[in-house]
Amino acid sequence: MALEIASFVICVGDRLWSSATGPVRHLVNYRRNIKNLNDEVEKLEIIRSDNRLSVSAAQMNGEEIKGEVQMWLNKSDAVLRGIERLNGEVDMNRTCFGGCCPDWISRYKLSKQAKKDAHTVRELQGKGRFERVSLLGRRQLGIESTLSLGDFQAFESTKRAMDEVMVALKEDQVNIIGVYGMGGVGKTTMVKQVGANAHRDGLFQHVAMAVISQNPDLRKIQAQIADMLNLKLEEESEAGRAARLRERIMRGKSVLIILDDIWRRIDLSEIGIPSTGSDLDACKSKILLTTRLENVCHVMESQAKVPLNILSEQDSWTLFGRKAGSVVDSPDFHNVAQKIVKECGGLPIALVVVARALGDKDLDEWKEAARQLEMSKPTNLDDDGGVFKCIKLSYDYLKGDSTKPCFLICCLFPEDTDISIEDLVKYGLGQGLFQEANTIEEARGRARSVVKYLKACSLLLDSTEEGCVKMHDVVRDMAILLASSGDDNAFMVQSGSALKEWPTKDSYEAYTAISLMSNEIEELPDGLVCPKLQTLLLQNNNDIQEIPDDFFGSFHSLRVLDLNGADIPSLPPSLGLLRSLRTLCLDCCQSITDISILGKLEKLEILSLRESYIEDLPEELGQLANLRMLDFTMSNNIKSIPPKVISSLSRLEEIYMQGSFADWGLPLEGTSSGANAGFDELTCLHHLNILKVDISDAECMPKTVRFDPNWVNFDICISRKLFTRFMNVHLSRVTAARSRALILDATINTLPDWFNKVATDRTEKLYYIECRGLDNILVEYDQGILNGLKILLVQSCHQIVHLMDAVTYVPNRPVFPSLEELRVHNLDYLKEICIGQLPPGSLGNMKFLQVEQCNELVNGLLPANLLRRLESLEVLEVSGSYLEDIFRTEGLREVEVVVGKLRELKLDNLPELKKIWNGPTQLAIFHNLKILTVIKCKKLRNLFAYSVAQSLRRLEELWIEYCNGLEGVIGMHEGGDVVERIIFQNLKNLSLQNLPVLRSFYEGDARIECPSLEQLHVQDCPKFRNYTPYFHSRNQFEVNNEQHLLLLRKRYDLVIMLDFSFPPKFSNFFFSSYFLLFFCHKVVGTETTFLEENL
Repeated sequence: MALEIASFVICVGDRLWSSATGPVRHLVNYRRNIKNLNDEVEKLEIIRSDNRLSVSAAQMNGEEIKGEVQMWLNKSDAVLRGIERLNGEVDMNRTCFGGCCPDWISRYKLSKQAKKDAHTVRELQGKGRFERVSLLGRRQLGIESTLSLGDFQAFESTKRAMDEVMVALKEDQVNIIGVYGMGGVGKTTMVKQVGANAHRDGLFQHVAMAVISQNPDLRKIQAQIADMLNLKLEEESEAGRAARLRERIMRGKSVLIILDDIWRRIDLSEIGIPSTGSDLDACKSKILLTTRLENVCHVMESQAKVPLNILSEQDSWTLFGRKAGSVVDSPDFHNVAQKIVKECGGLPIALVVVARALGDKDLDEWKEAARQLEMSKPTNLDDDGGVFKCIKLSYDYLKGDSTKPCFLICCLFPEDTDISIEDLVKYGLGQGLFQEANTIEEARGRARSVVKYLKACSLLLDSTEEGCVKMHDVVRDMAILLASSGDDNAFMVQSGSALKEWPTKDSYEAYTAISLMSNEIEELPDGLVCPKLQTLLLQNNNDIQEIPDDFFGSFHSLRVLDLNGADIPSLPPSLGLLRSLRTLCLDCCQSITDISILGKLEKLEILSLRESYIEDLPEELGQLANLRMLDFTMSNNIKSIPPKVISSLSRLEEIYMQGSFADWGLPLEGTSSGANAGFDELTCLHHLNILKVDISDAECMPKTVRFDPNWVNFDICISRKLFTRFMNVHLSRVTAARSRALILDATINTLPDWFNKVATDRTEKLYYIECRGLDNILVEYDQGILNGLKILLVQSCHQIVHLMDAVTYVPNRPVFPSLEELRVHNLDYLKEICIGQLPPGSLGNMKFLQVEQCNELVNGLLPANLLRRLESLEVLEVSGSYLEDIFRTEGLREVEVVVGKLRELKLDNLPELKKIWNGPTQLAIFHNLKILTVIKCKKLRNLFAYSVAQSLRRLEELWIEYCNGLEGVIGMHEGGDVVERIIFQNLKNLSLQNLPVLRSFYEGDARIECPSLEQLHVQDCPKFRNYTPYFHSRNQFEVNNEQHLLLLRKRYDLVIMLDFSFPPKFSNFFFSSYFLLFFCHKVVGTETTFLEENL
């Protein structure tokens, strides 16, 4: 018994001691727990900052942010706010009675909470390492976006072929359709139009297109299809990408895949396209291909083959007349025009090219053109001999010294590639073109003019990539032939030909240009003799690992050399012999670390080393006295630039160093003496007009300069953080080459006066990111004299409570009168955008306002004092705050019209939002609103009042998703009047998704009429009962679940599908020109006579 009692006592004692040691442990480890917590907080803040910058960069790129990323940011913000409060209590505990009598109970609680918070913070750190923060945009790139207005003109032959293709697309037993015809007959334009029509008519939910060409690039083909299906391919291997693409197509519903310009049999499965009839049937998808060769249709197992023939004489005359103008109908020109049309052989591309070449010529030139076309001999290019003579005629008529050479440069690029205008500038300057231009920027303008002229002549095409153009494959073939036929001008072009070896020729002595770009060449030959060679393009041969020492030994005339992407460890000695070289491109040559040999290239004007791994700029670089452009963008390994190297480049006009060197004037790493080149070396370059650089600290800039620099365009980032400096690269693309932008982590008053005069006062884009000391943007406006500012971003500046405080700092003139775009991101303590009254004229030109992740922003985003000034606002985007309303009109008079120009409103993740418009509804003027998106606003009961809905005359798109409290879209009539119908005259797209308590569109019994509706998606709305729209649409509506309603147009050219998660009840159906088939458990009030008459 005694032993049992003793055992019991020991057990109880152990438990009591264990219970007691918990509090004791927390007290003993108090300082350690607090320190550990703050150490973990520092790590989390770094991750949070990086994620926010990534989010901003993605949003600038038009990408949609992942929900999990937004949730992580919200949670980390909340946790950090809690820890900040805890640290405040720690400070109070430390100061209690001078620290001599601490509050032990409080310490115990604080220590325990700190340990718990540290665990939470570590979890957030692990979950915050996102591979990607964004999704692709919700609305995918459509086939319509690849068609230019007026591209397609339906003539007899094209109408016939289109009808045959459309019939084949509707036949169940046909999976693959082949369209064949001569080059230049219009196959590509026709199948694009077929895709657009098929999508419009509801035959396919998605249309994707890829160009195959003579030398298929598998990864490029996969990327083209994926882009149009909103799929991001992140797999490294081609097989992995193919599997991902195939899974996406099989998972989708009815995809039309257009494969353009096929020359031989290709294995569809290697691309990732379902290739068997059963697979294509399973996903309701079809393949439409084009080729010049009928046999390709056979080897690709096309069940339907459709020829596209040349135009008839009458159609040829009609097309030619449209392009040449009314001159063809005059008696003097009519006969000669008929001769020219005959010689064009019914090929649309030939007719267009010749017509545009002759449009402004006199009669004698028309007669000479007809004579040349009649006398021109056929070529050996299969059926395209007629095209060649037409393109040559257009080429011969080109005006301007630089136009023909620029045109021929374009044929050096691979087939169907996007040709960068910036590359044309670099190569053109290297070849000595644009002689009339005094600066590179003027040459850039001249190149754009030449490209515009060549597009007007139909010799170049628009590209979907900004800053790029394309060349039709037929035109490219003819340009190569033209460039290779002259006695003094011979081109060897085998770019994008999948070459493994350098092509063997008897002699290379006649060549003036060699383009072998985008191949798989591993070795370069020794002992080449190329005395006339002026241009050598070898970029994107990533397998080249070595260049023979004497490779360039005989290239005495070489002016342009592009080795981008070569994996060579060093530059060969013979490179120093290229004394005529003007343009040298060594981008992404990441194995090269020593470039001192470049100092021997005394005539070099353009040097590009983007994304290089060079650590130290050699002093020899300063010998390039003729250098005009220097590009080290994203070469972030550069640690040192010796003094006087940059200042020796006295002719330098443009320098690009974003994302690379930033330590101007700072001591050299690892040394006790010596410093890097100072920023003042840039200020003394008299010819410098484009400056794109990073500066680690404003202290790196000199206080004074001898003379004010004349920077016409600039992108300058002043920040200690490398990631922020990388943003400068993203924000300054080719399209923004002429921008004037600053990224600052310090206020304007910390910058030198000379810098504010030459840069700040003239800046058009200003980005404050994690800016120290910024608490009122109005002070910055006055100090920077930012009258010309157009774009303003304020991000992660945590001292700001009121972005514009016109109470403590009263402006005496209009502020930001030119501002067009304002973005406010991640301001943790922001309570209001503006307090006080801004002078009239302030913000008068602002068209775009975006507010994100401002958690303390609660009361009305846009109060009356701000609404009065936003008279030009067109787009408003708000997300990630606890706002209760958006527009607050208290103080507005009835005669004042506000937000009258607003055309797009997006509200996302606003969990406390109860009203969009807070105030008298008669003041809500949304007459120009076209797009309204509301997502994750769980406290909204209805979207807008009846009177507000009446003003939505131009609304075209309405997207409502994940609003858990939404019961109706439109509230009851404020006066209690009975409303019979509500008309949305222009509504084209309506999406209602994941609305668990939505009961009706209008809270009363009115019918909702949407005569222009094209797309309707209703999903996961289980209580949705009363939906009574009129439909007058020819387009497709989505369905995802088994319970659905099918509406079919009389002529069977429309399928409309409404998706409901649960069997719904319907009442008061009124469908004009439709009959009804239904698969619902109960339909209430259906007009049976209507059904009988139409079935």
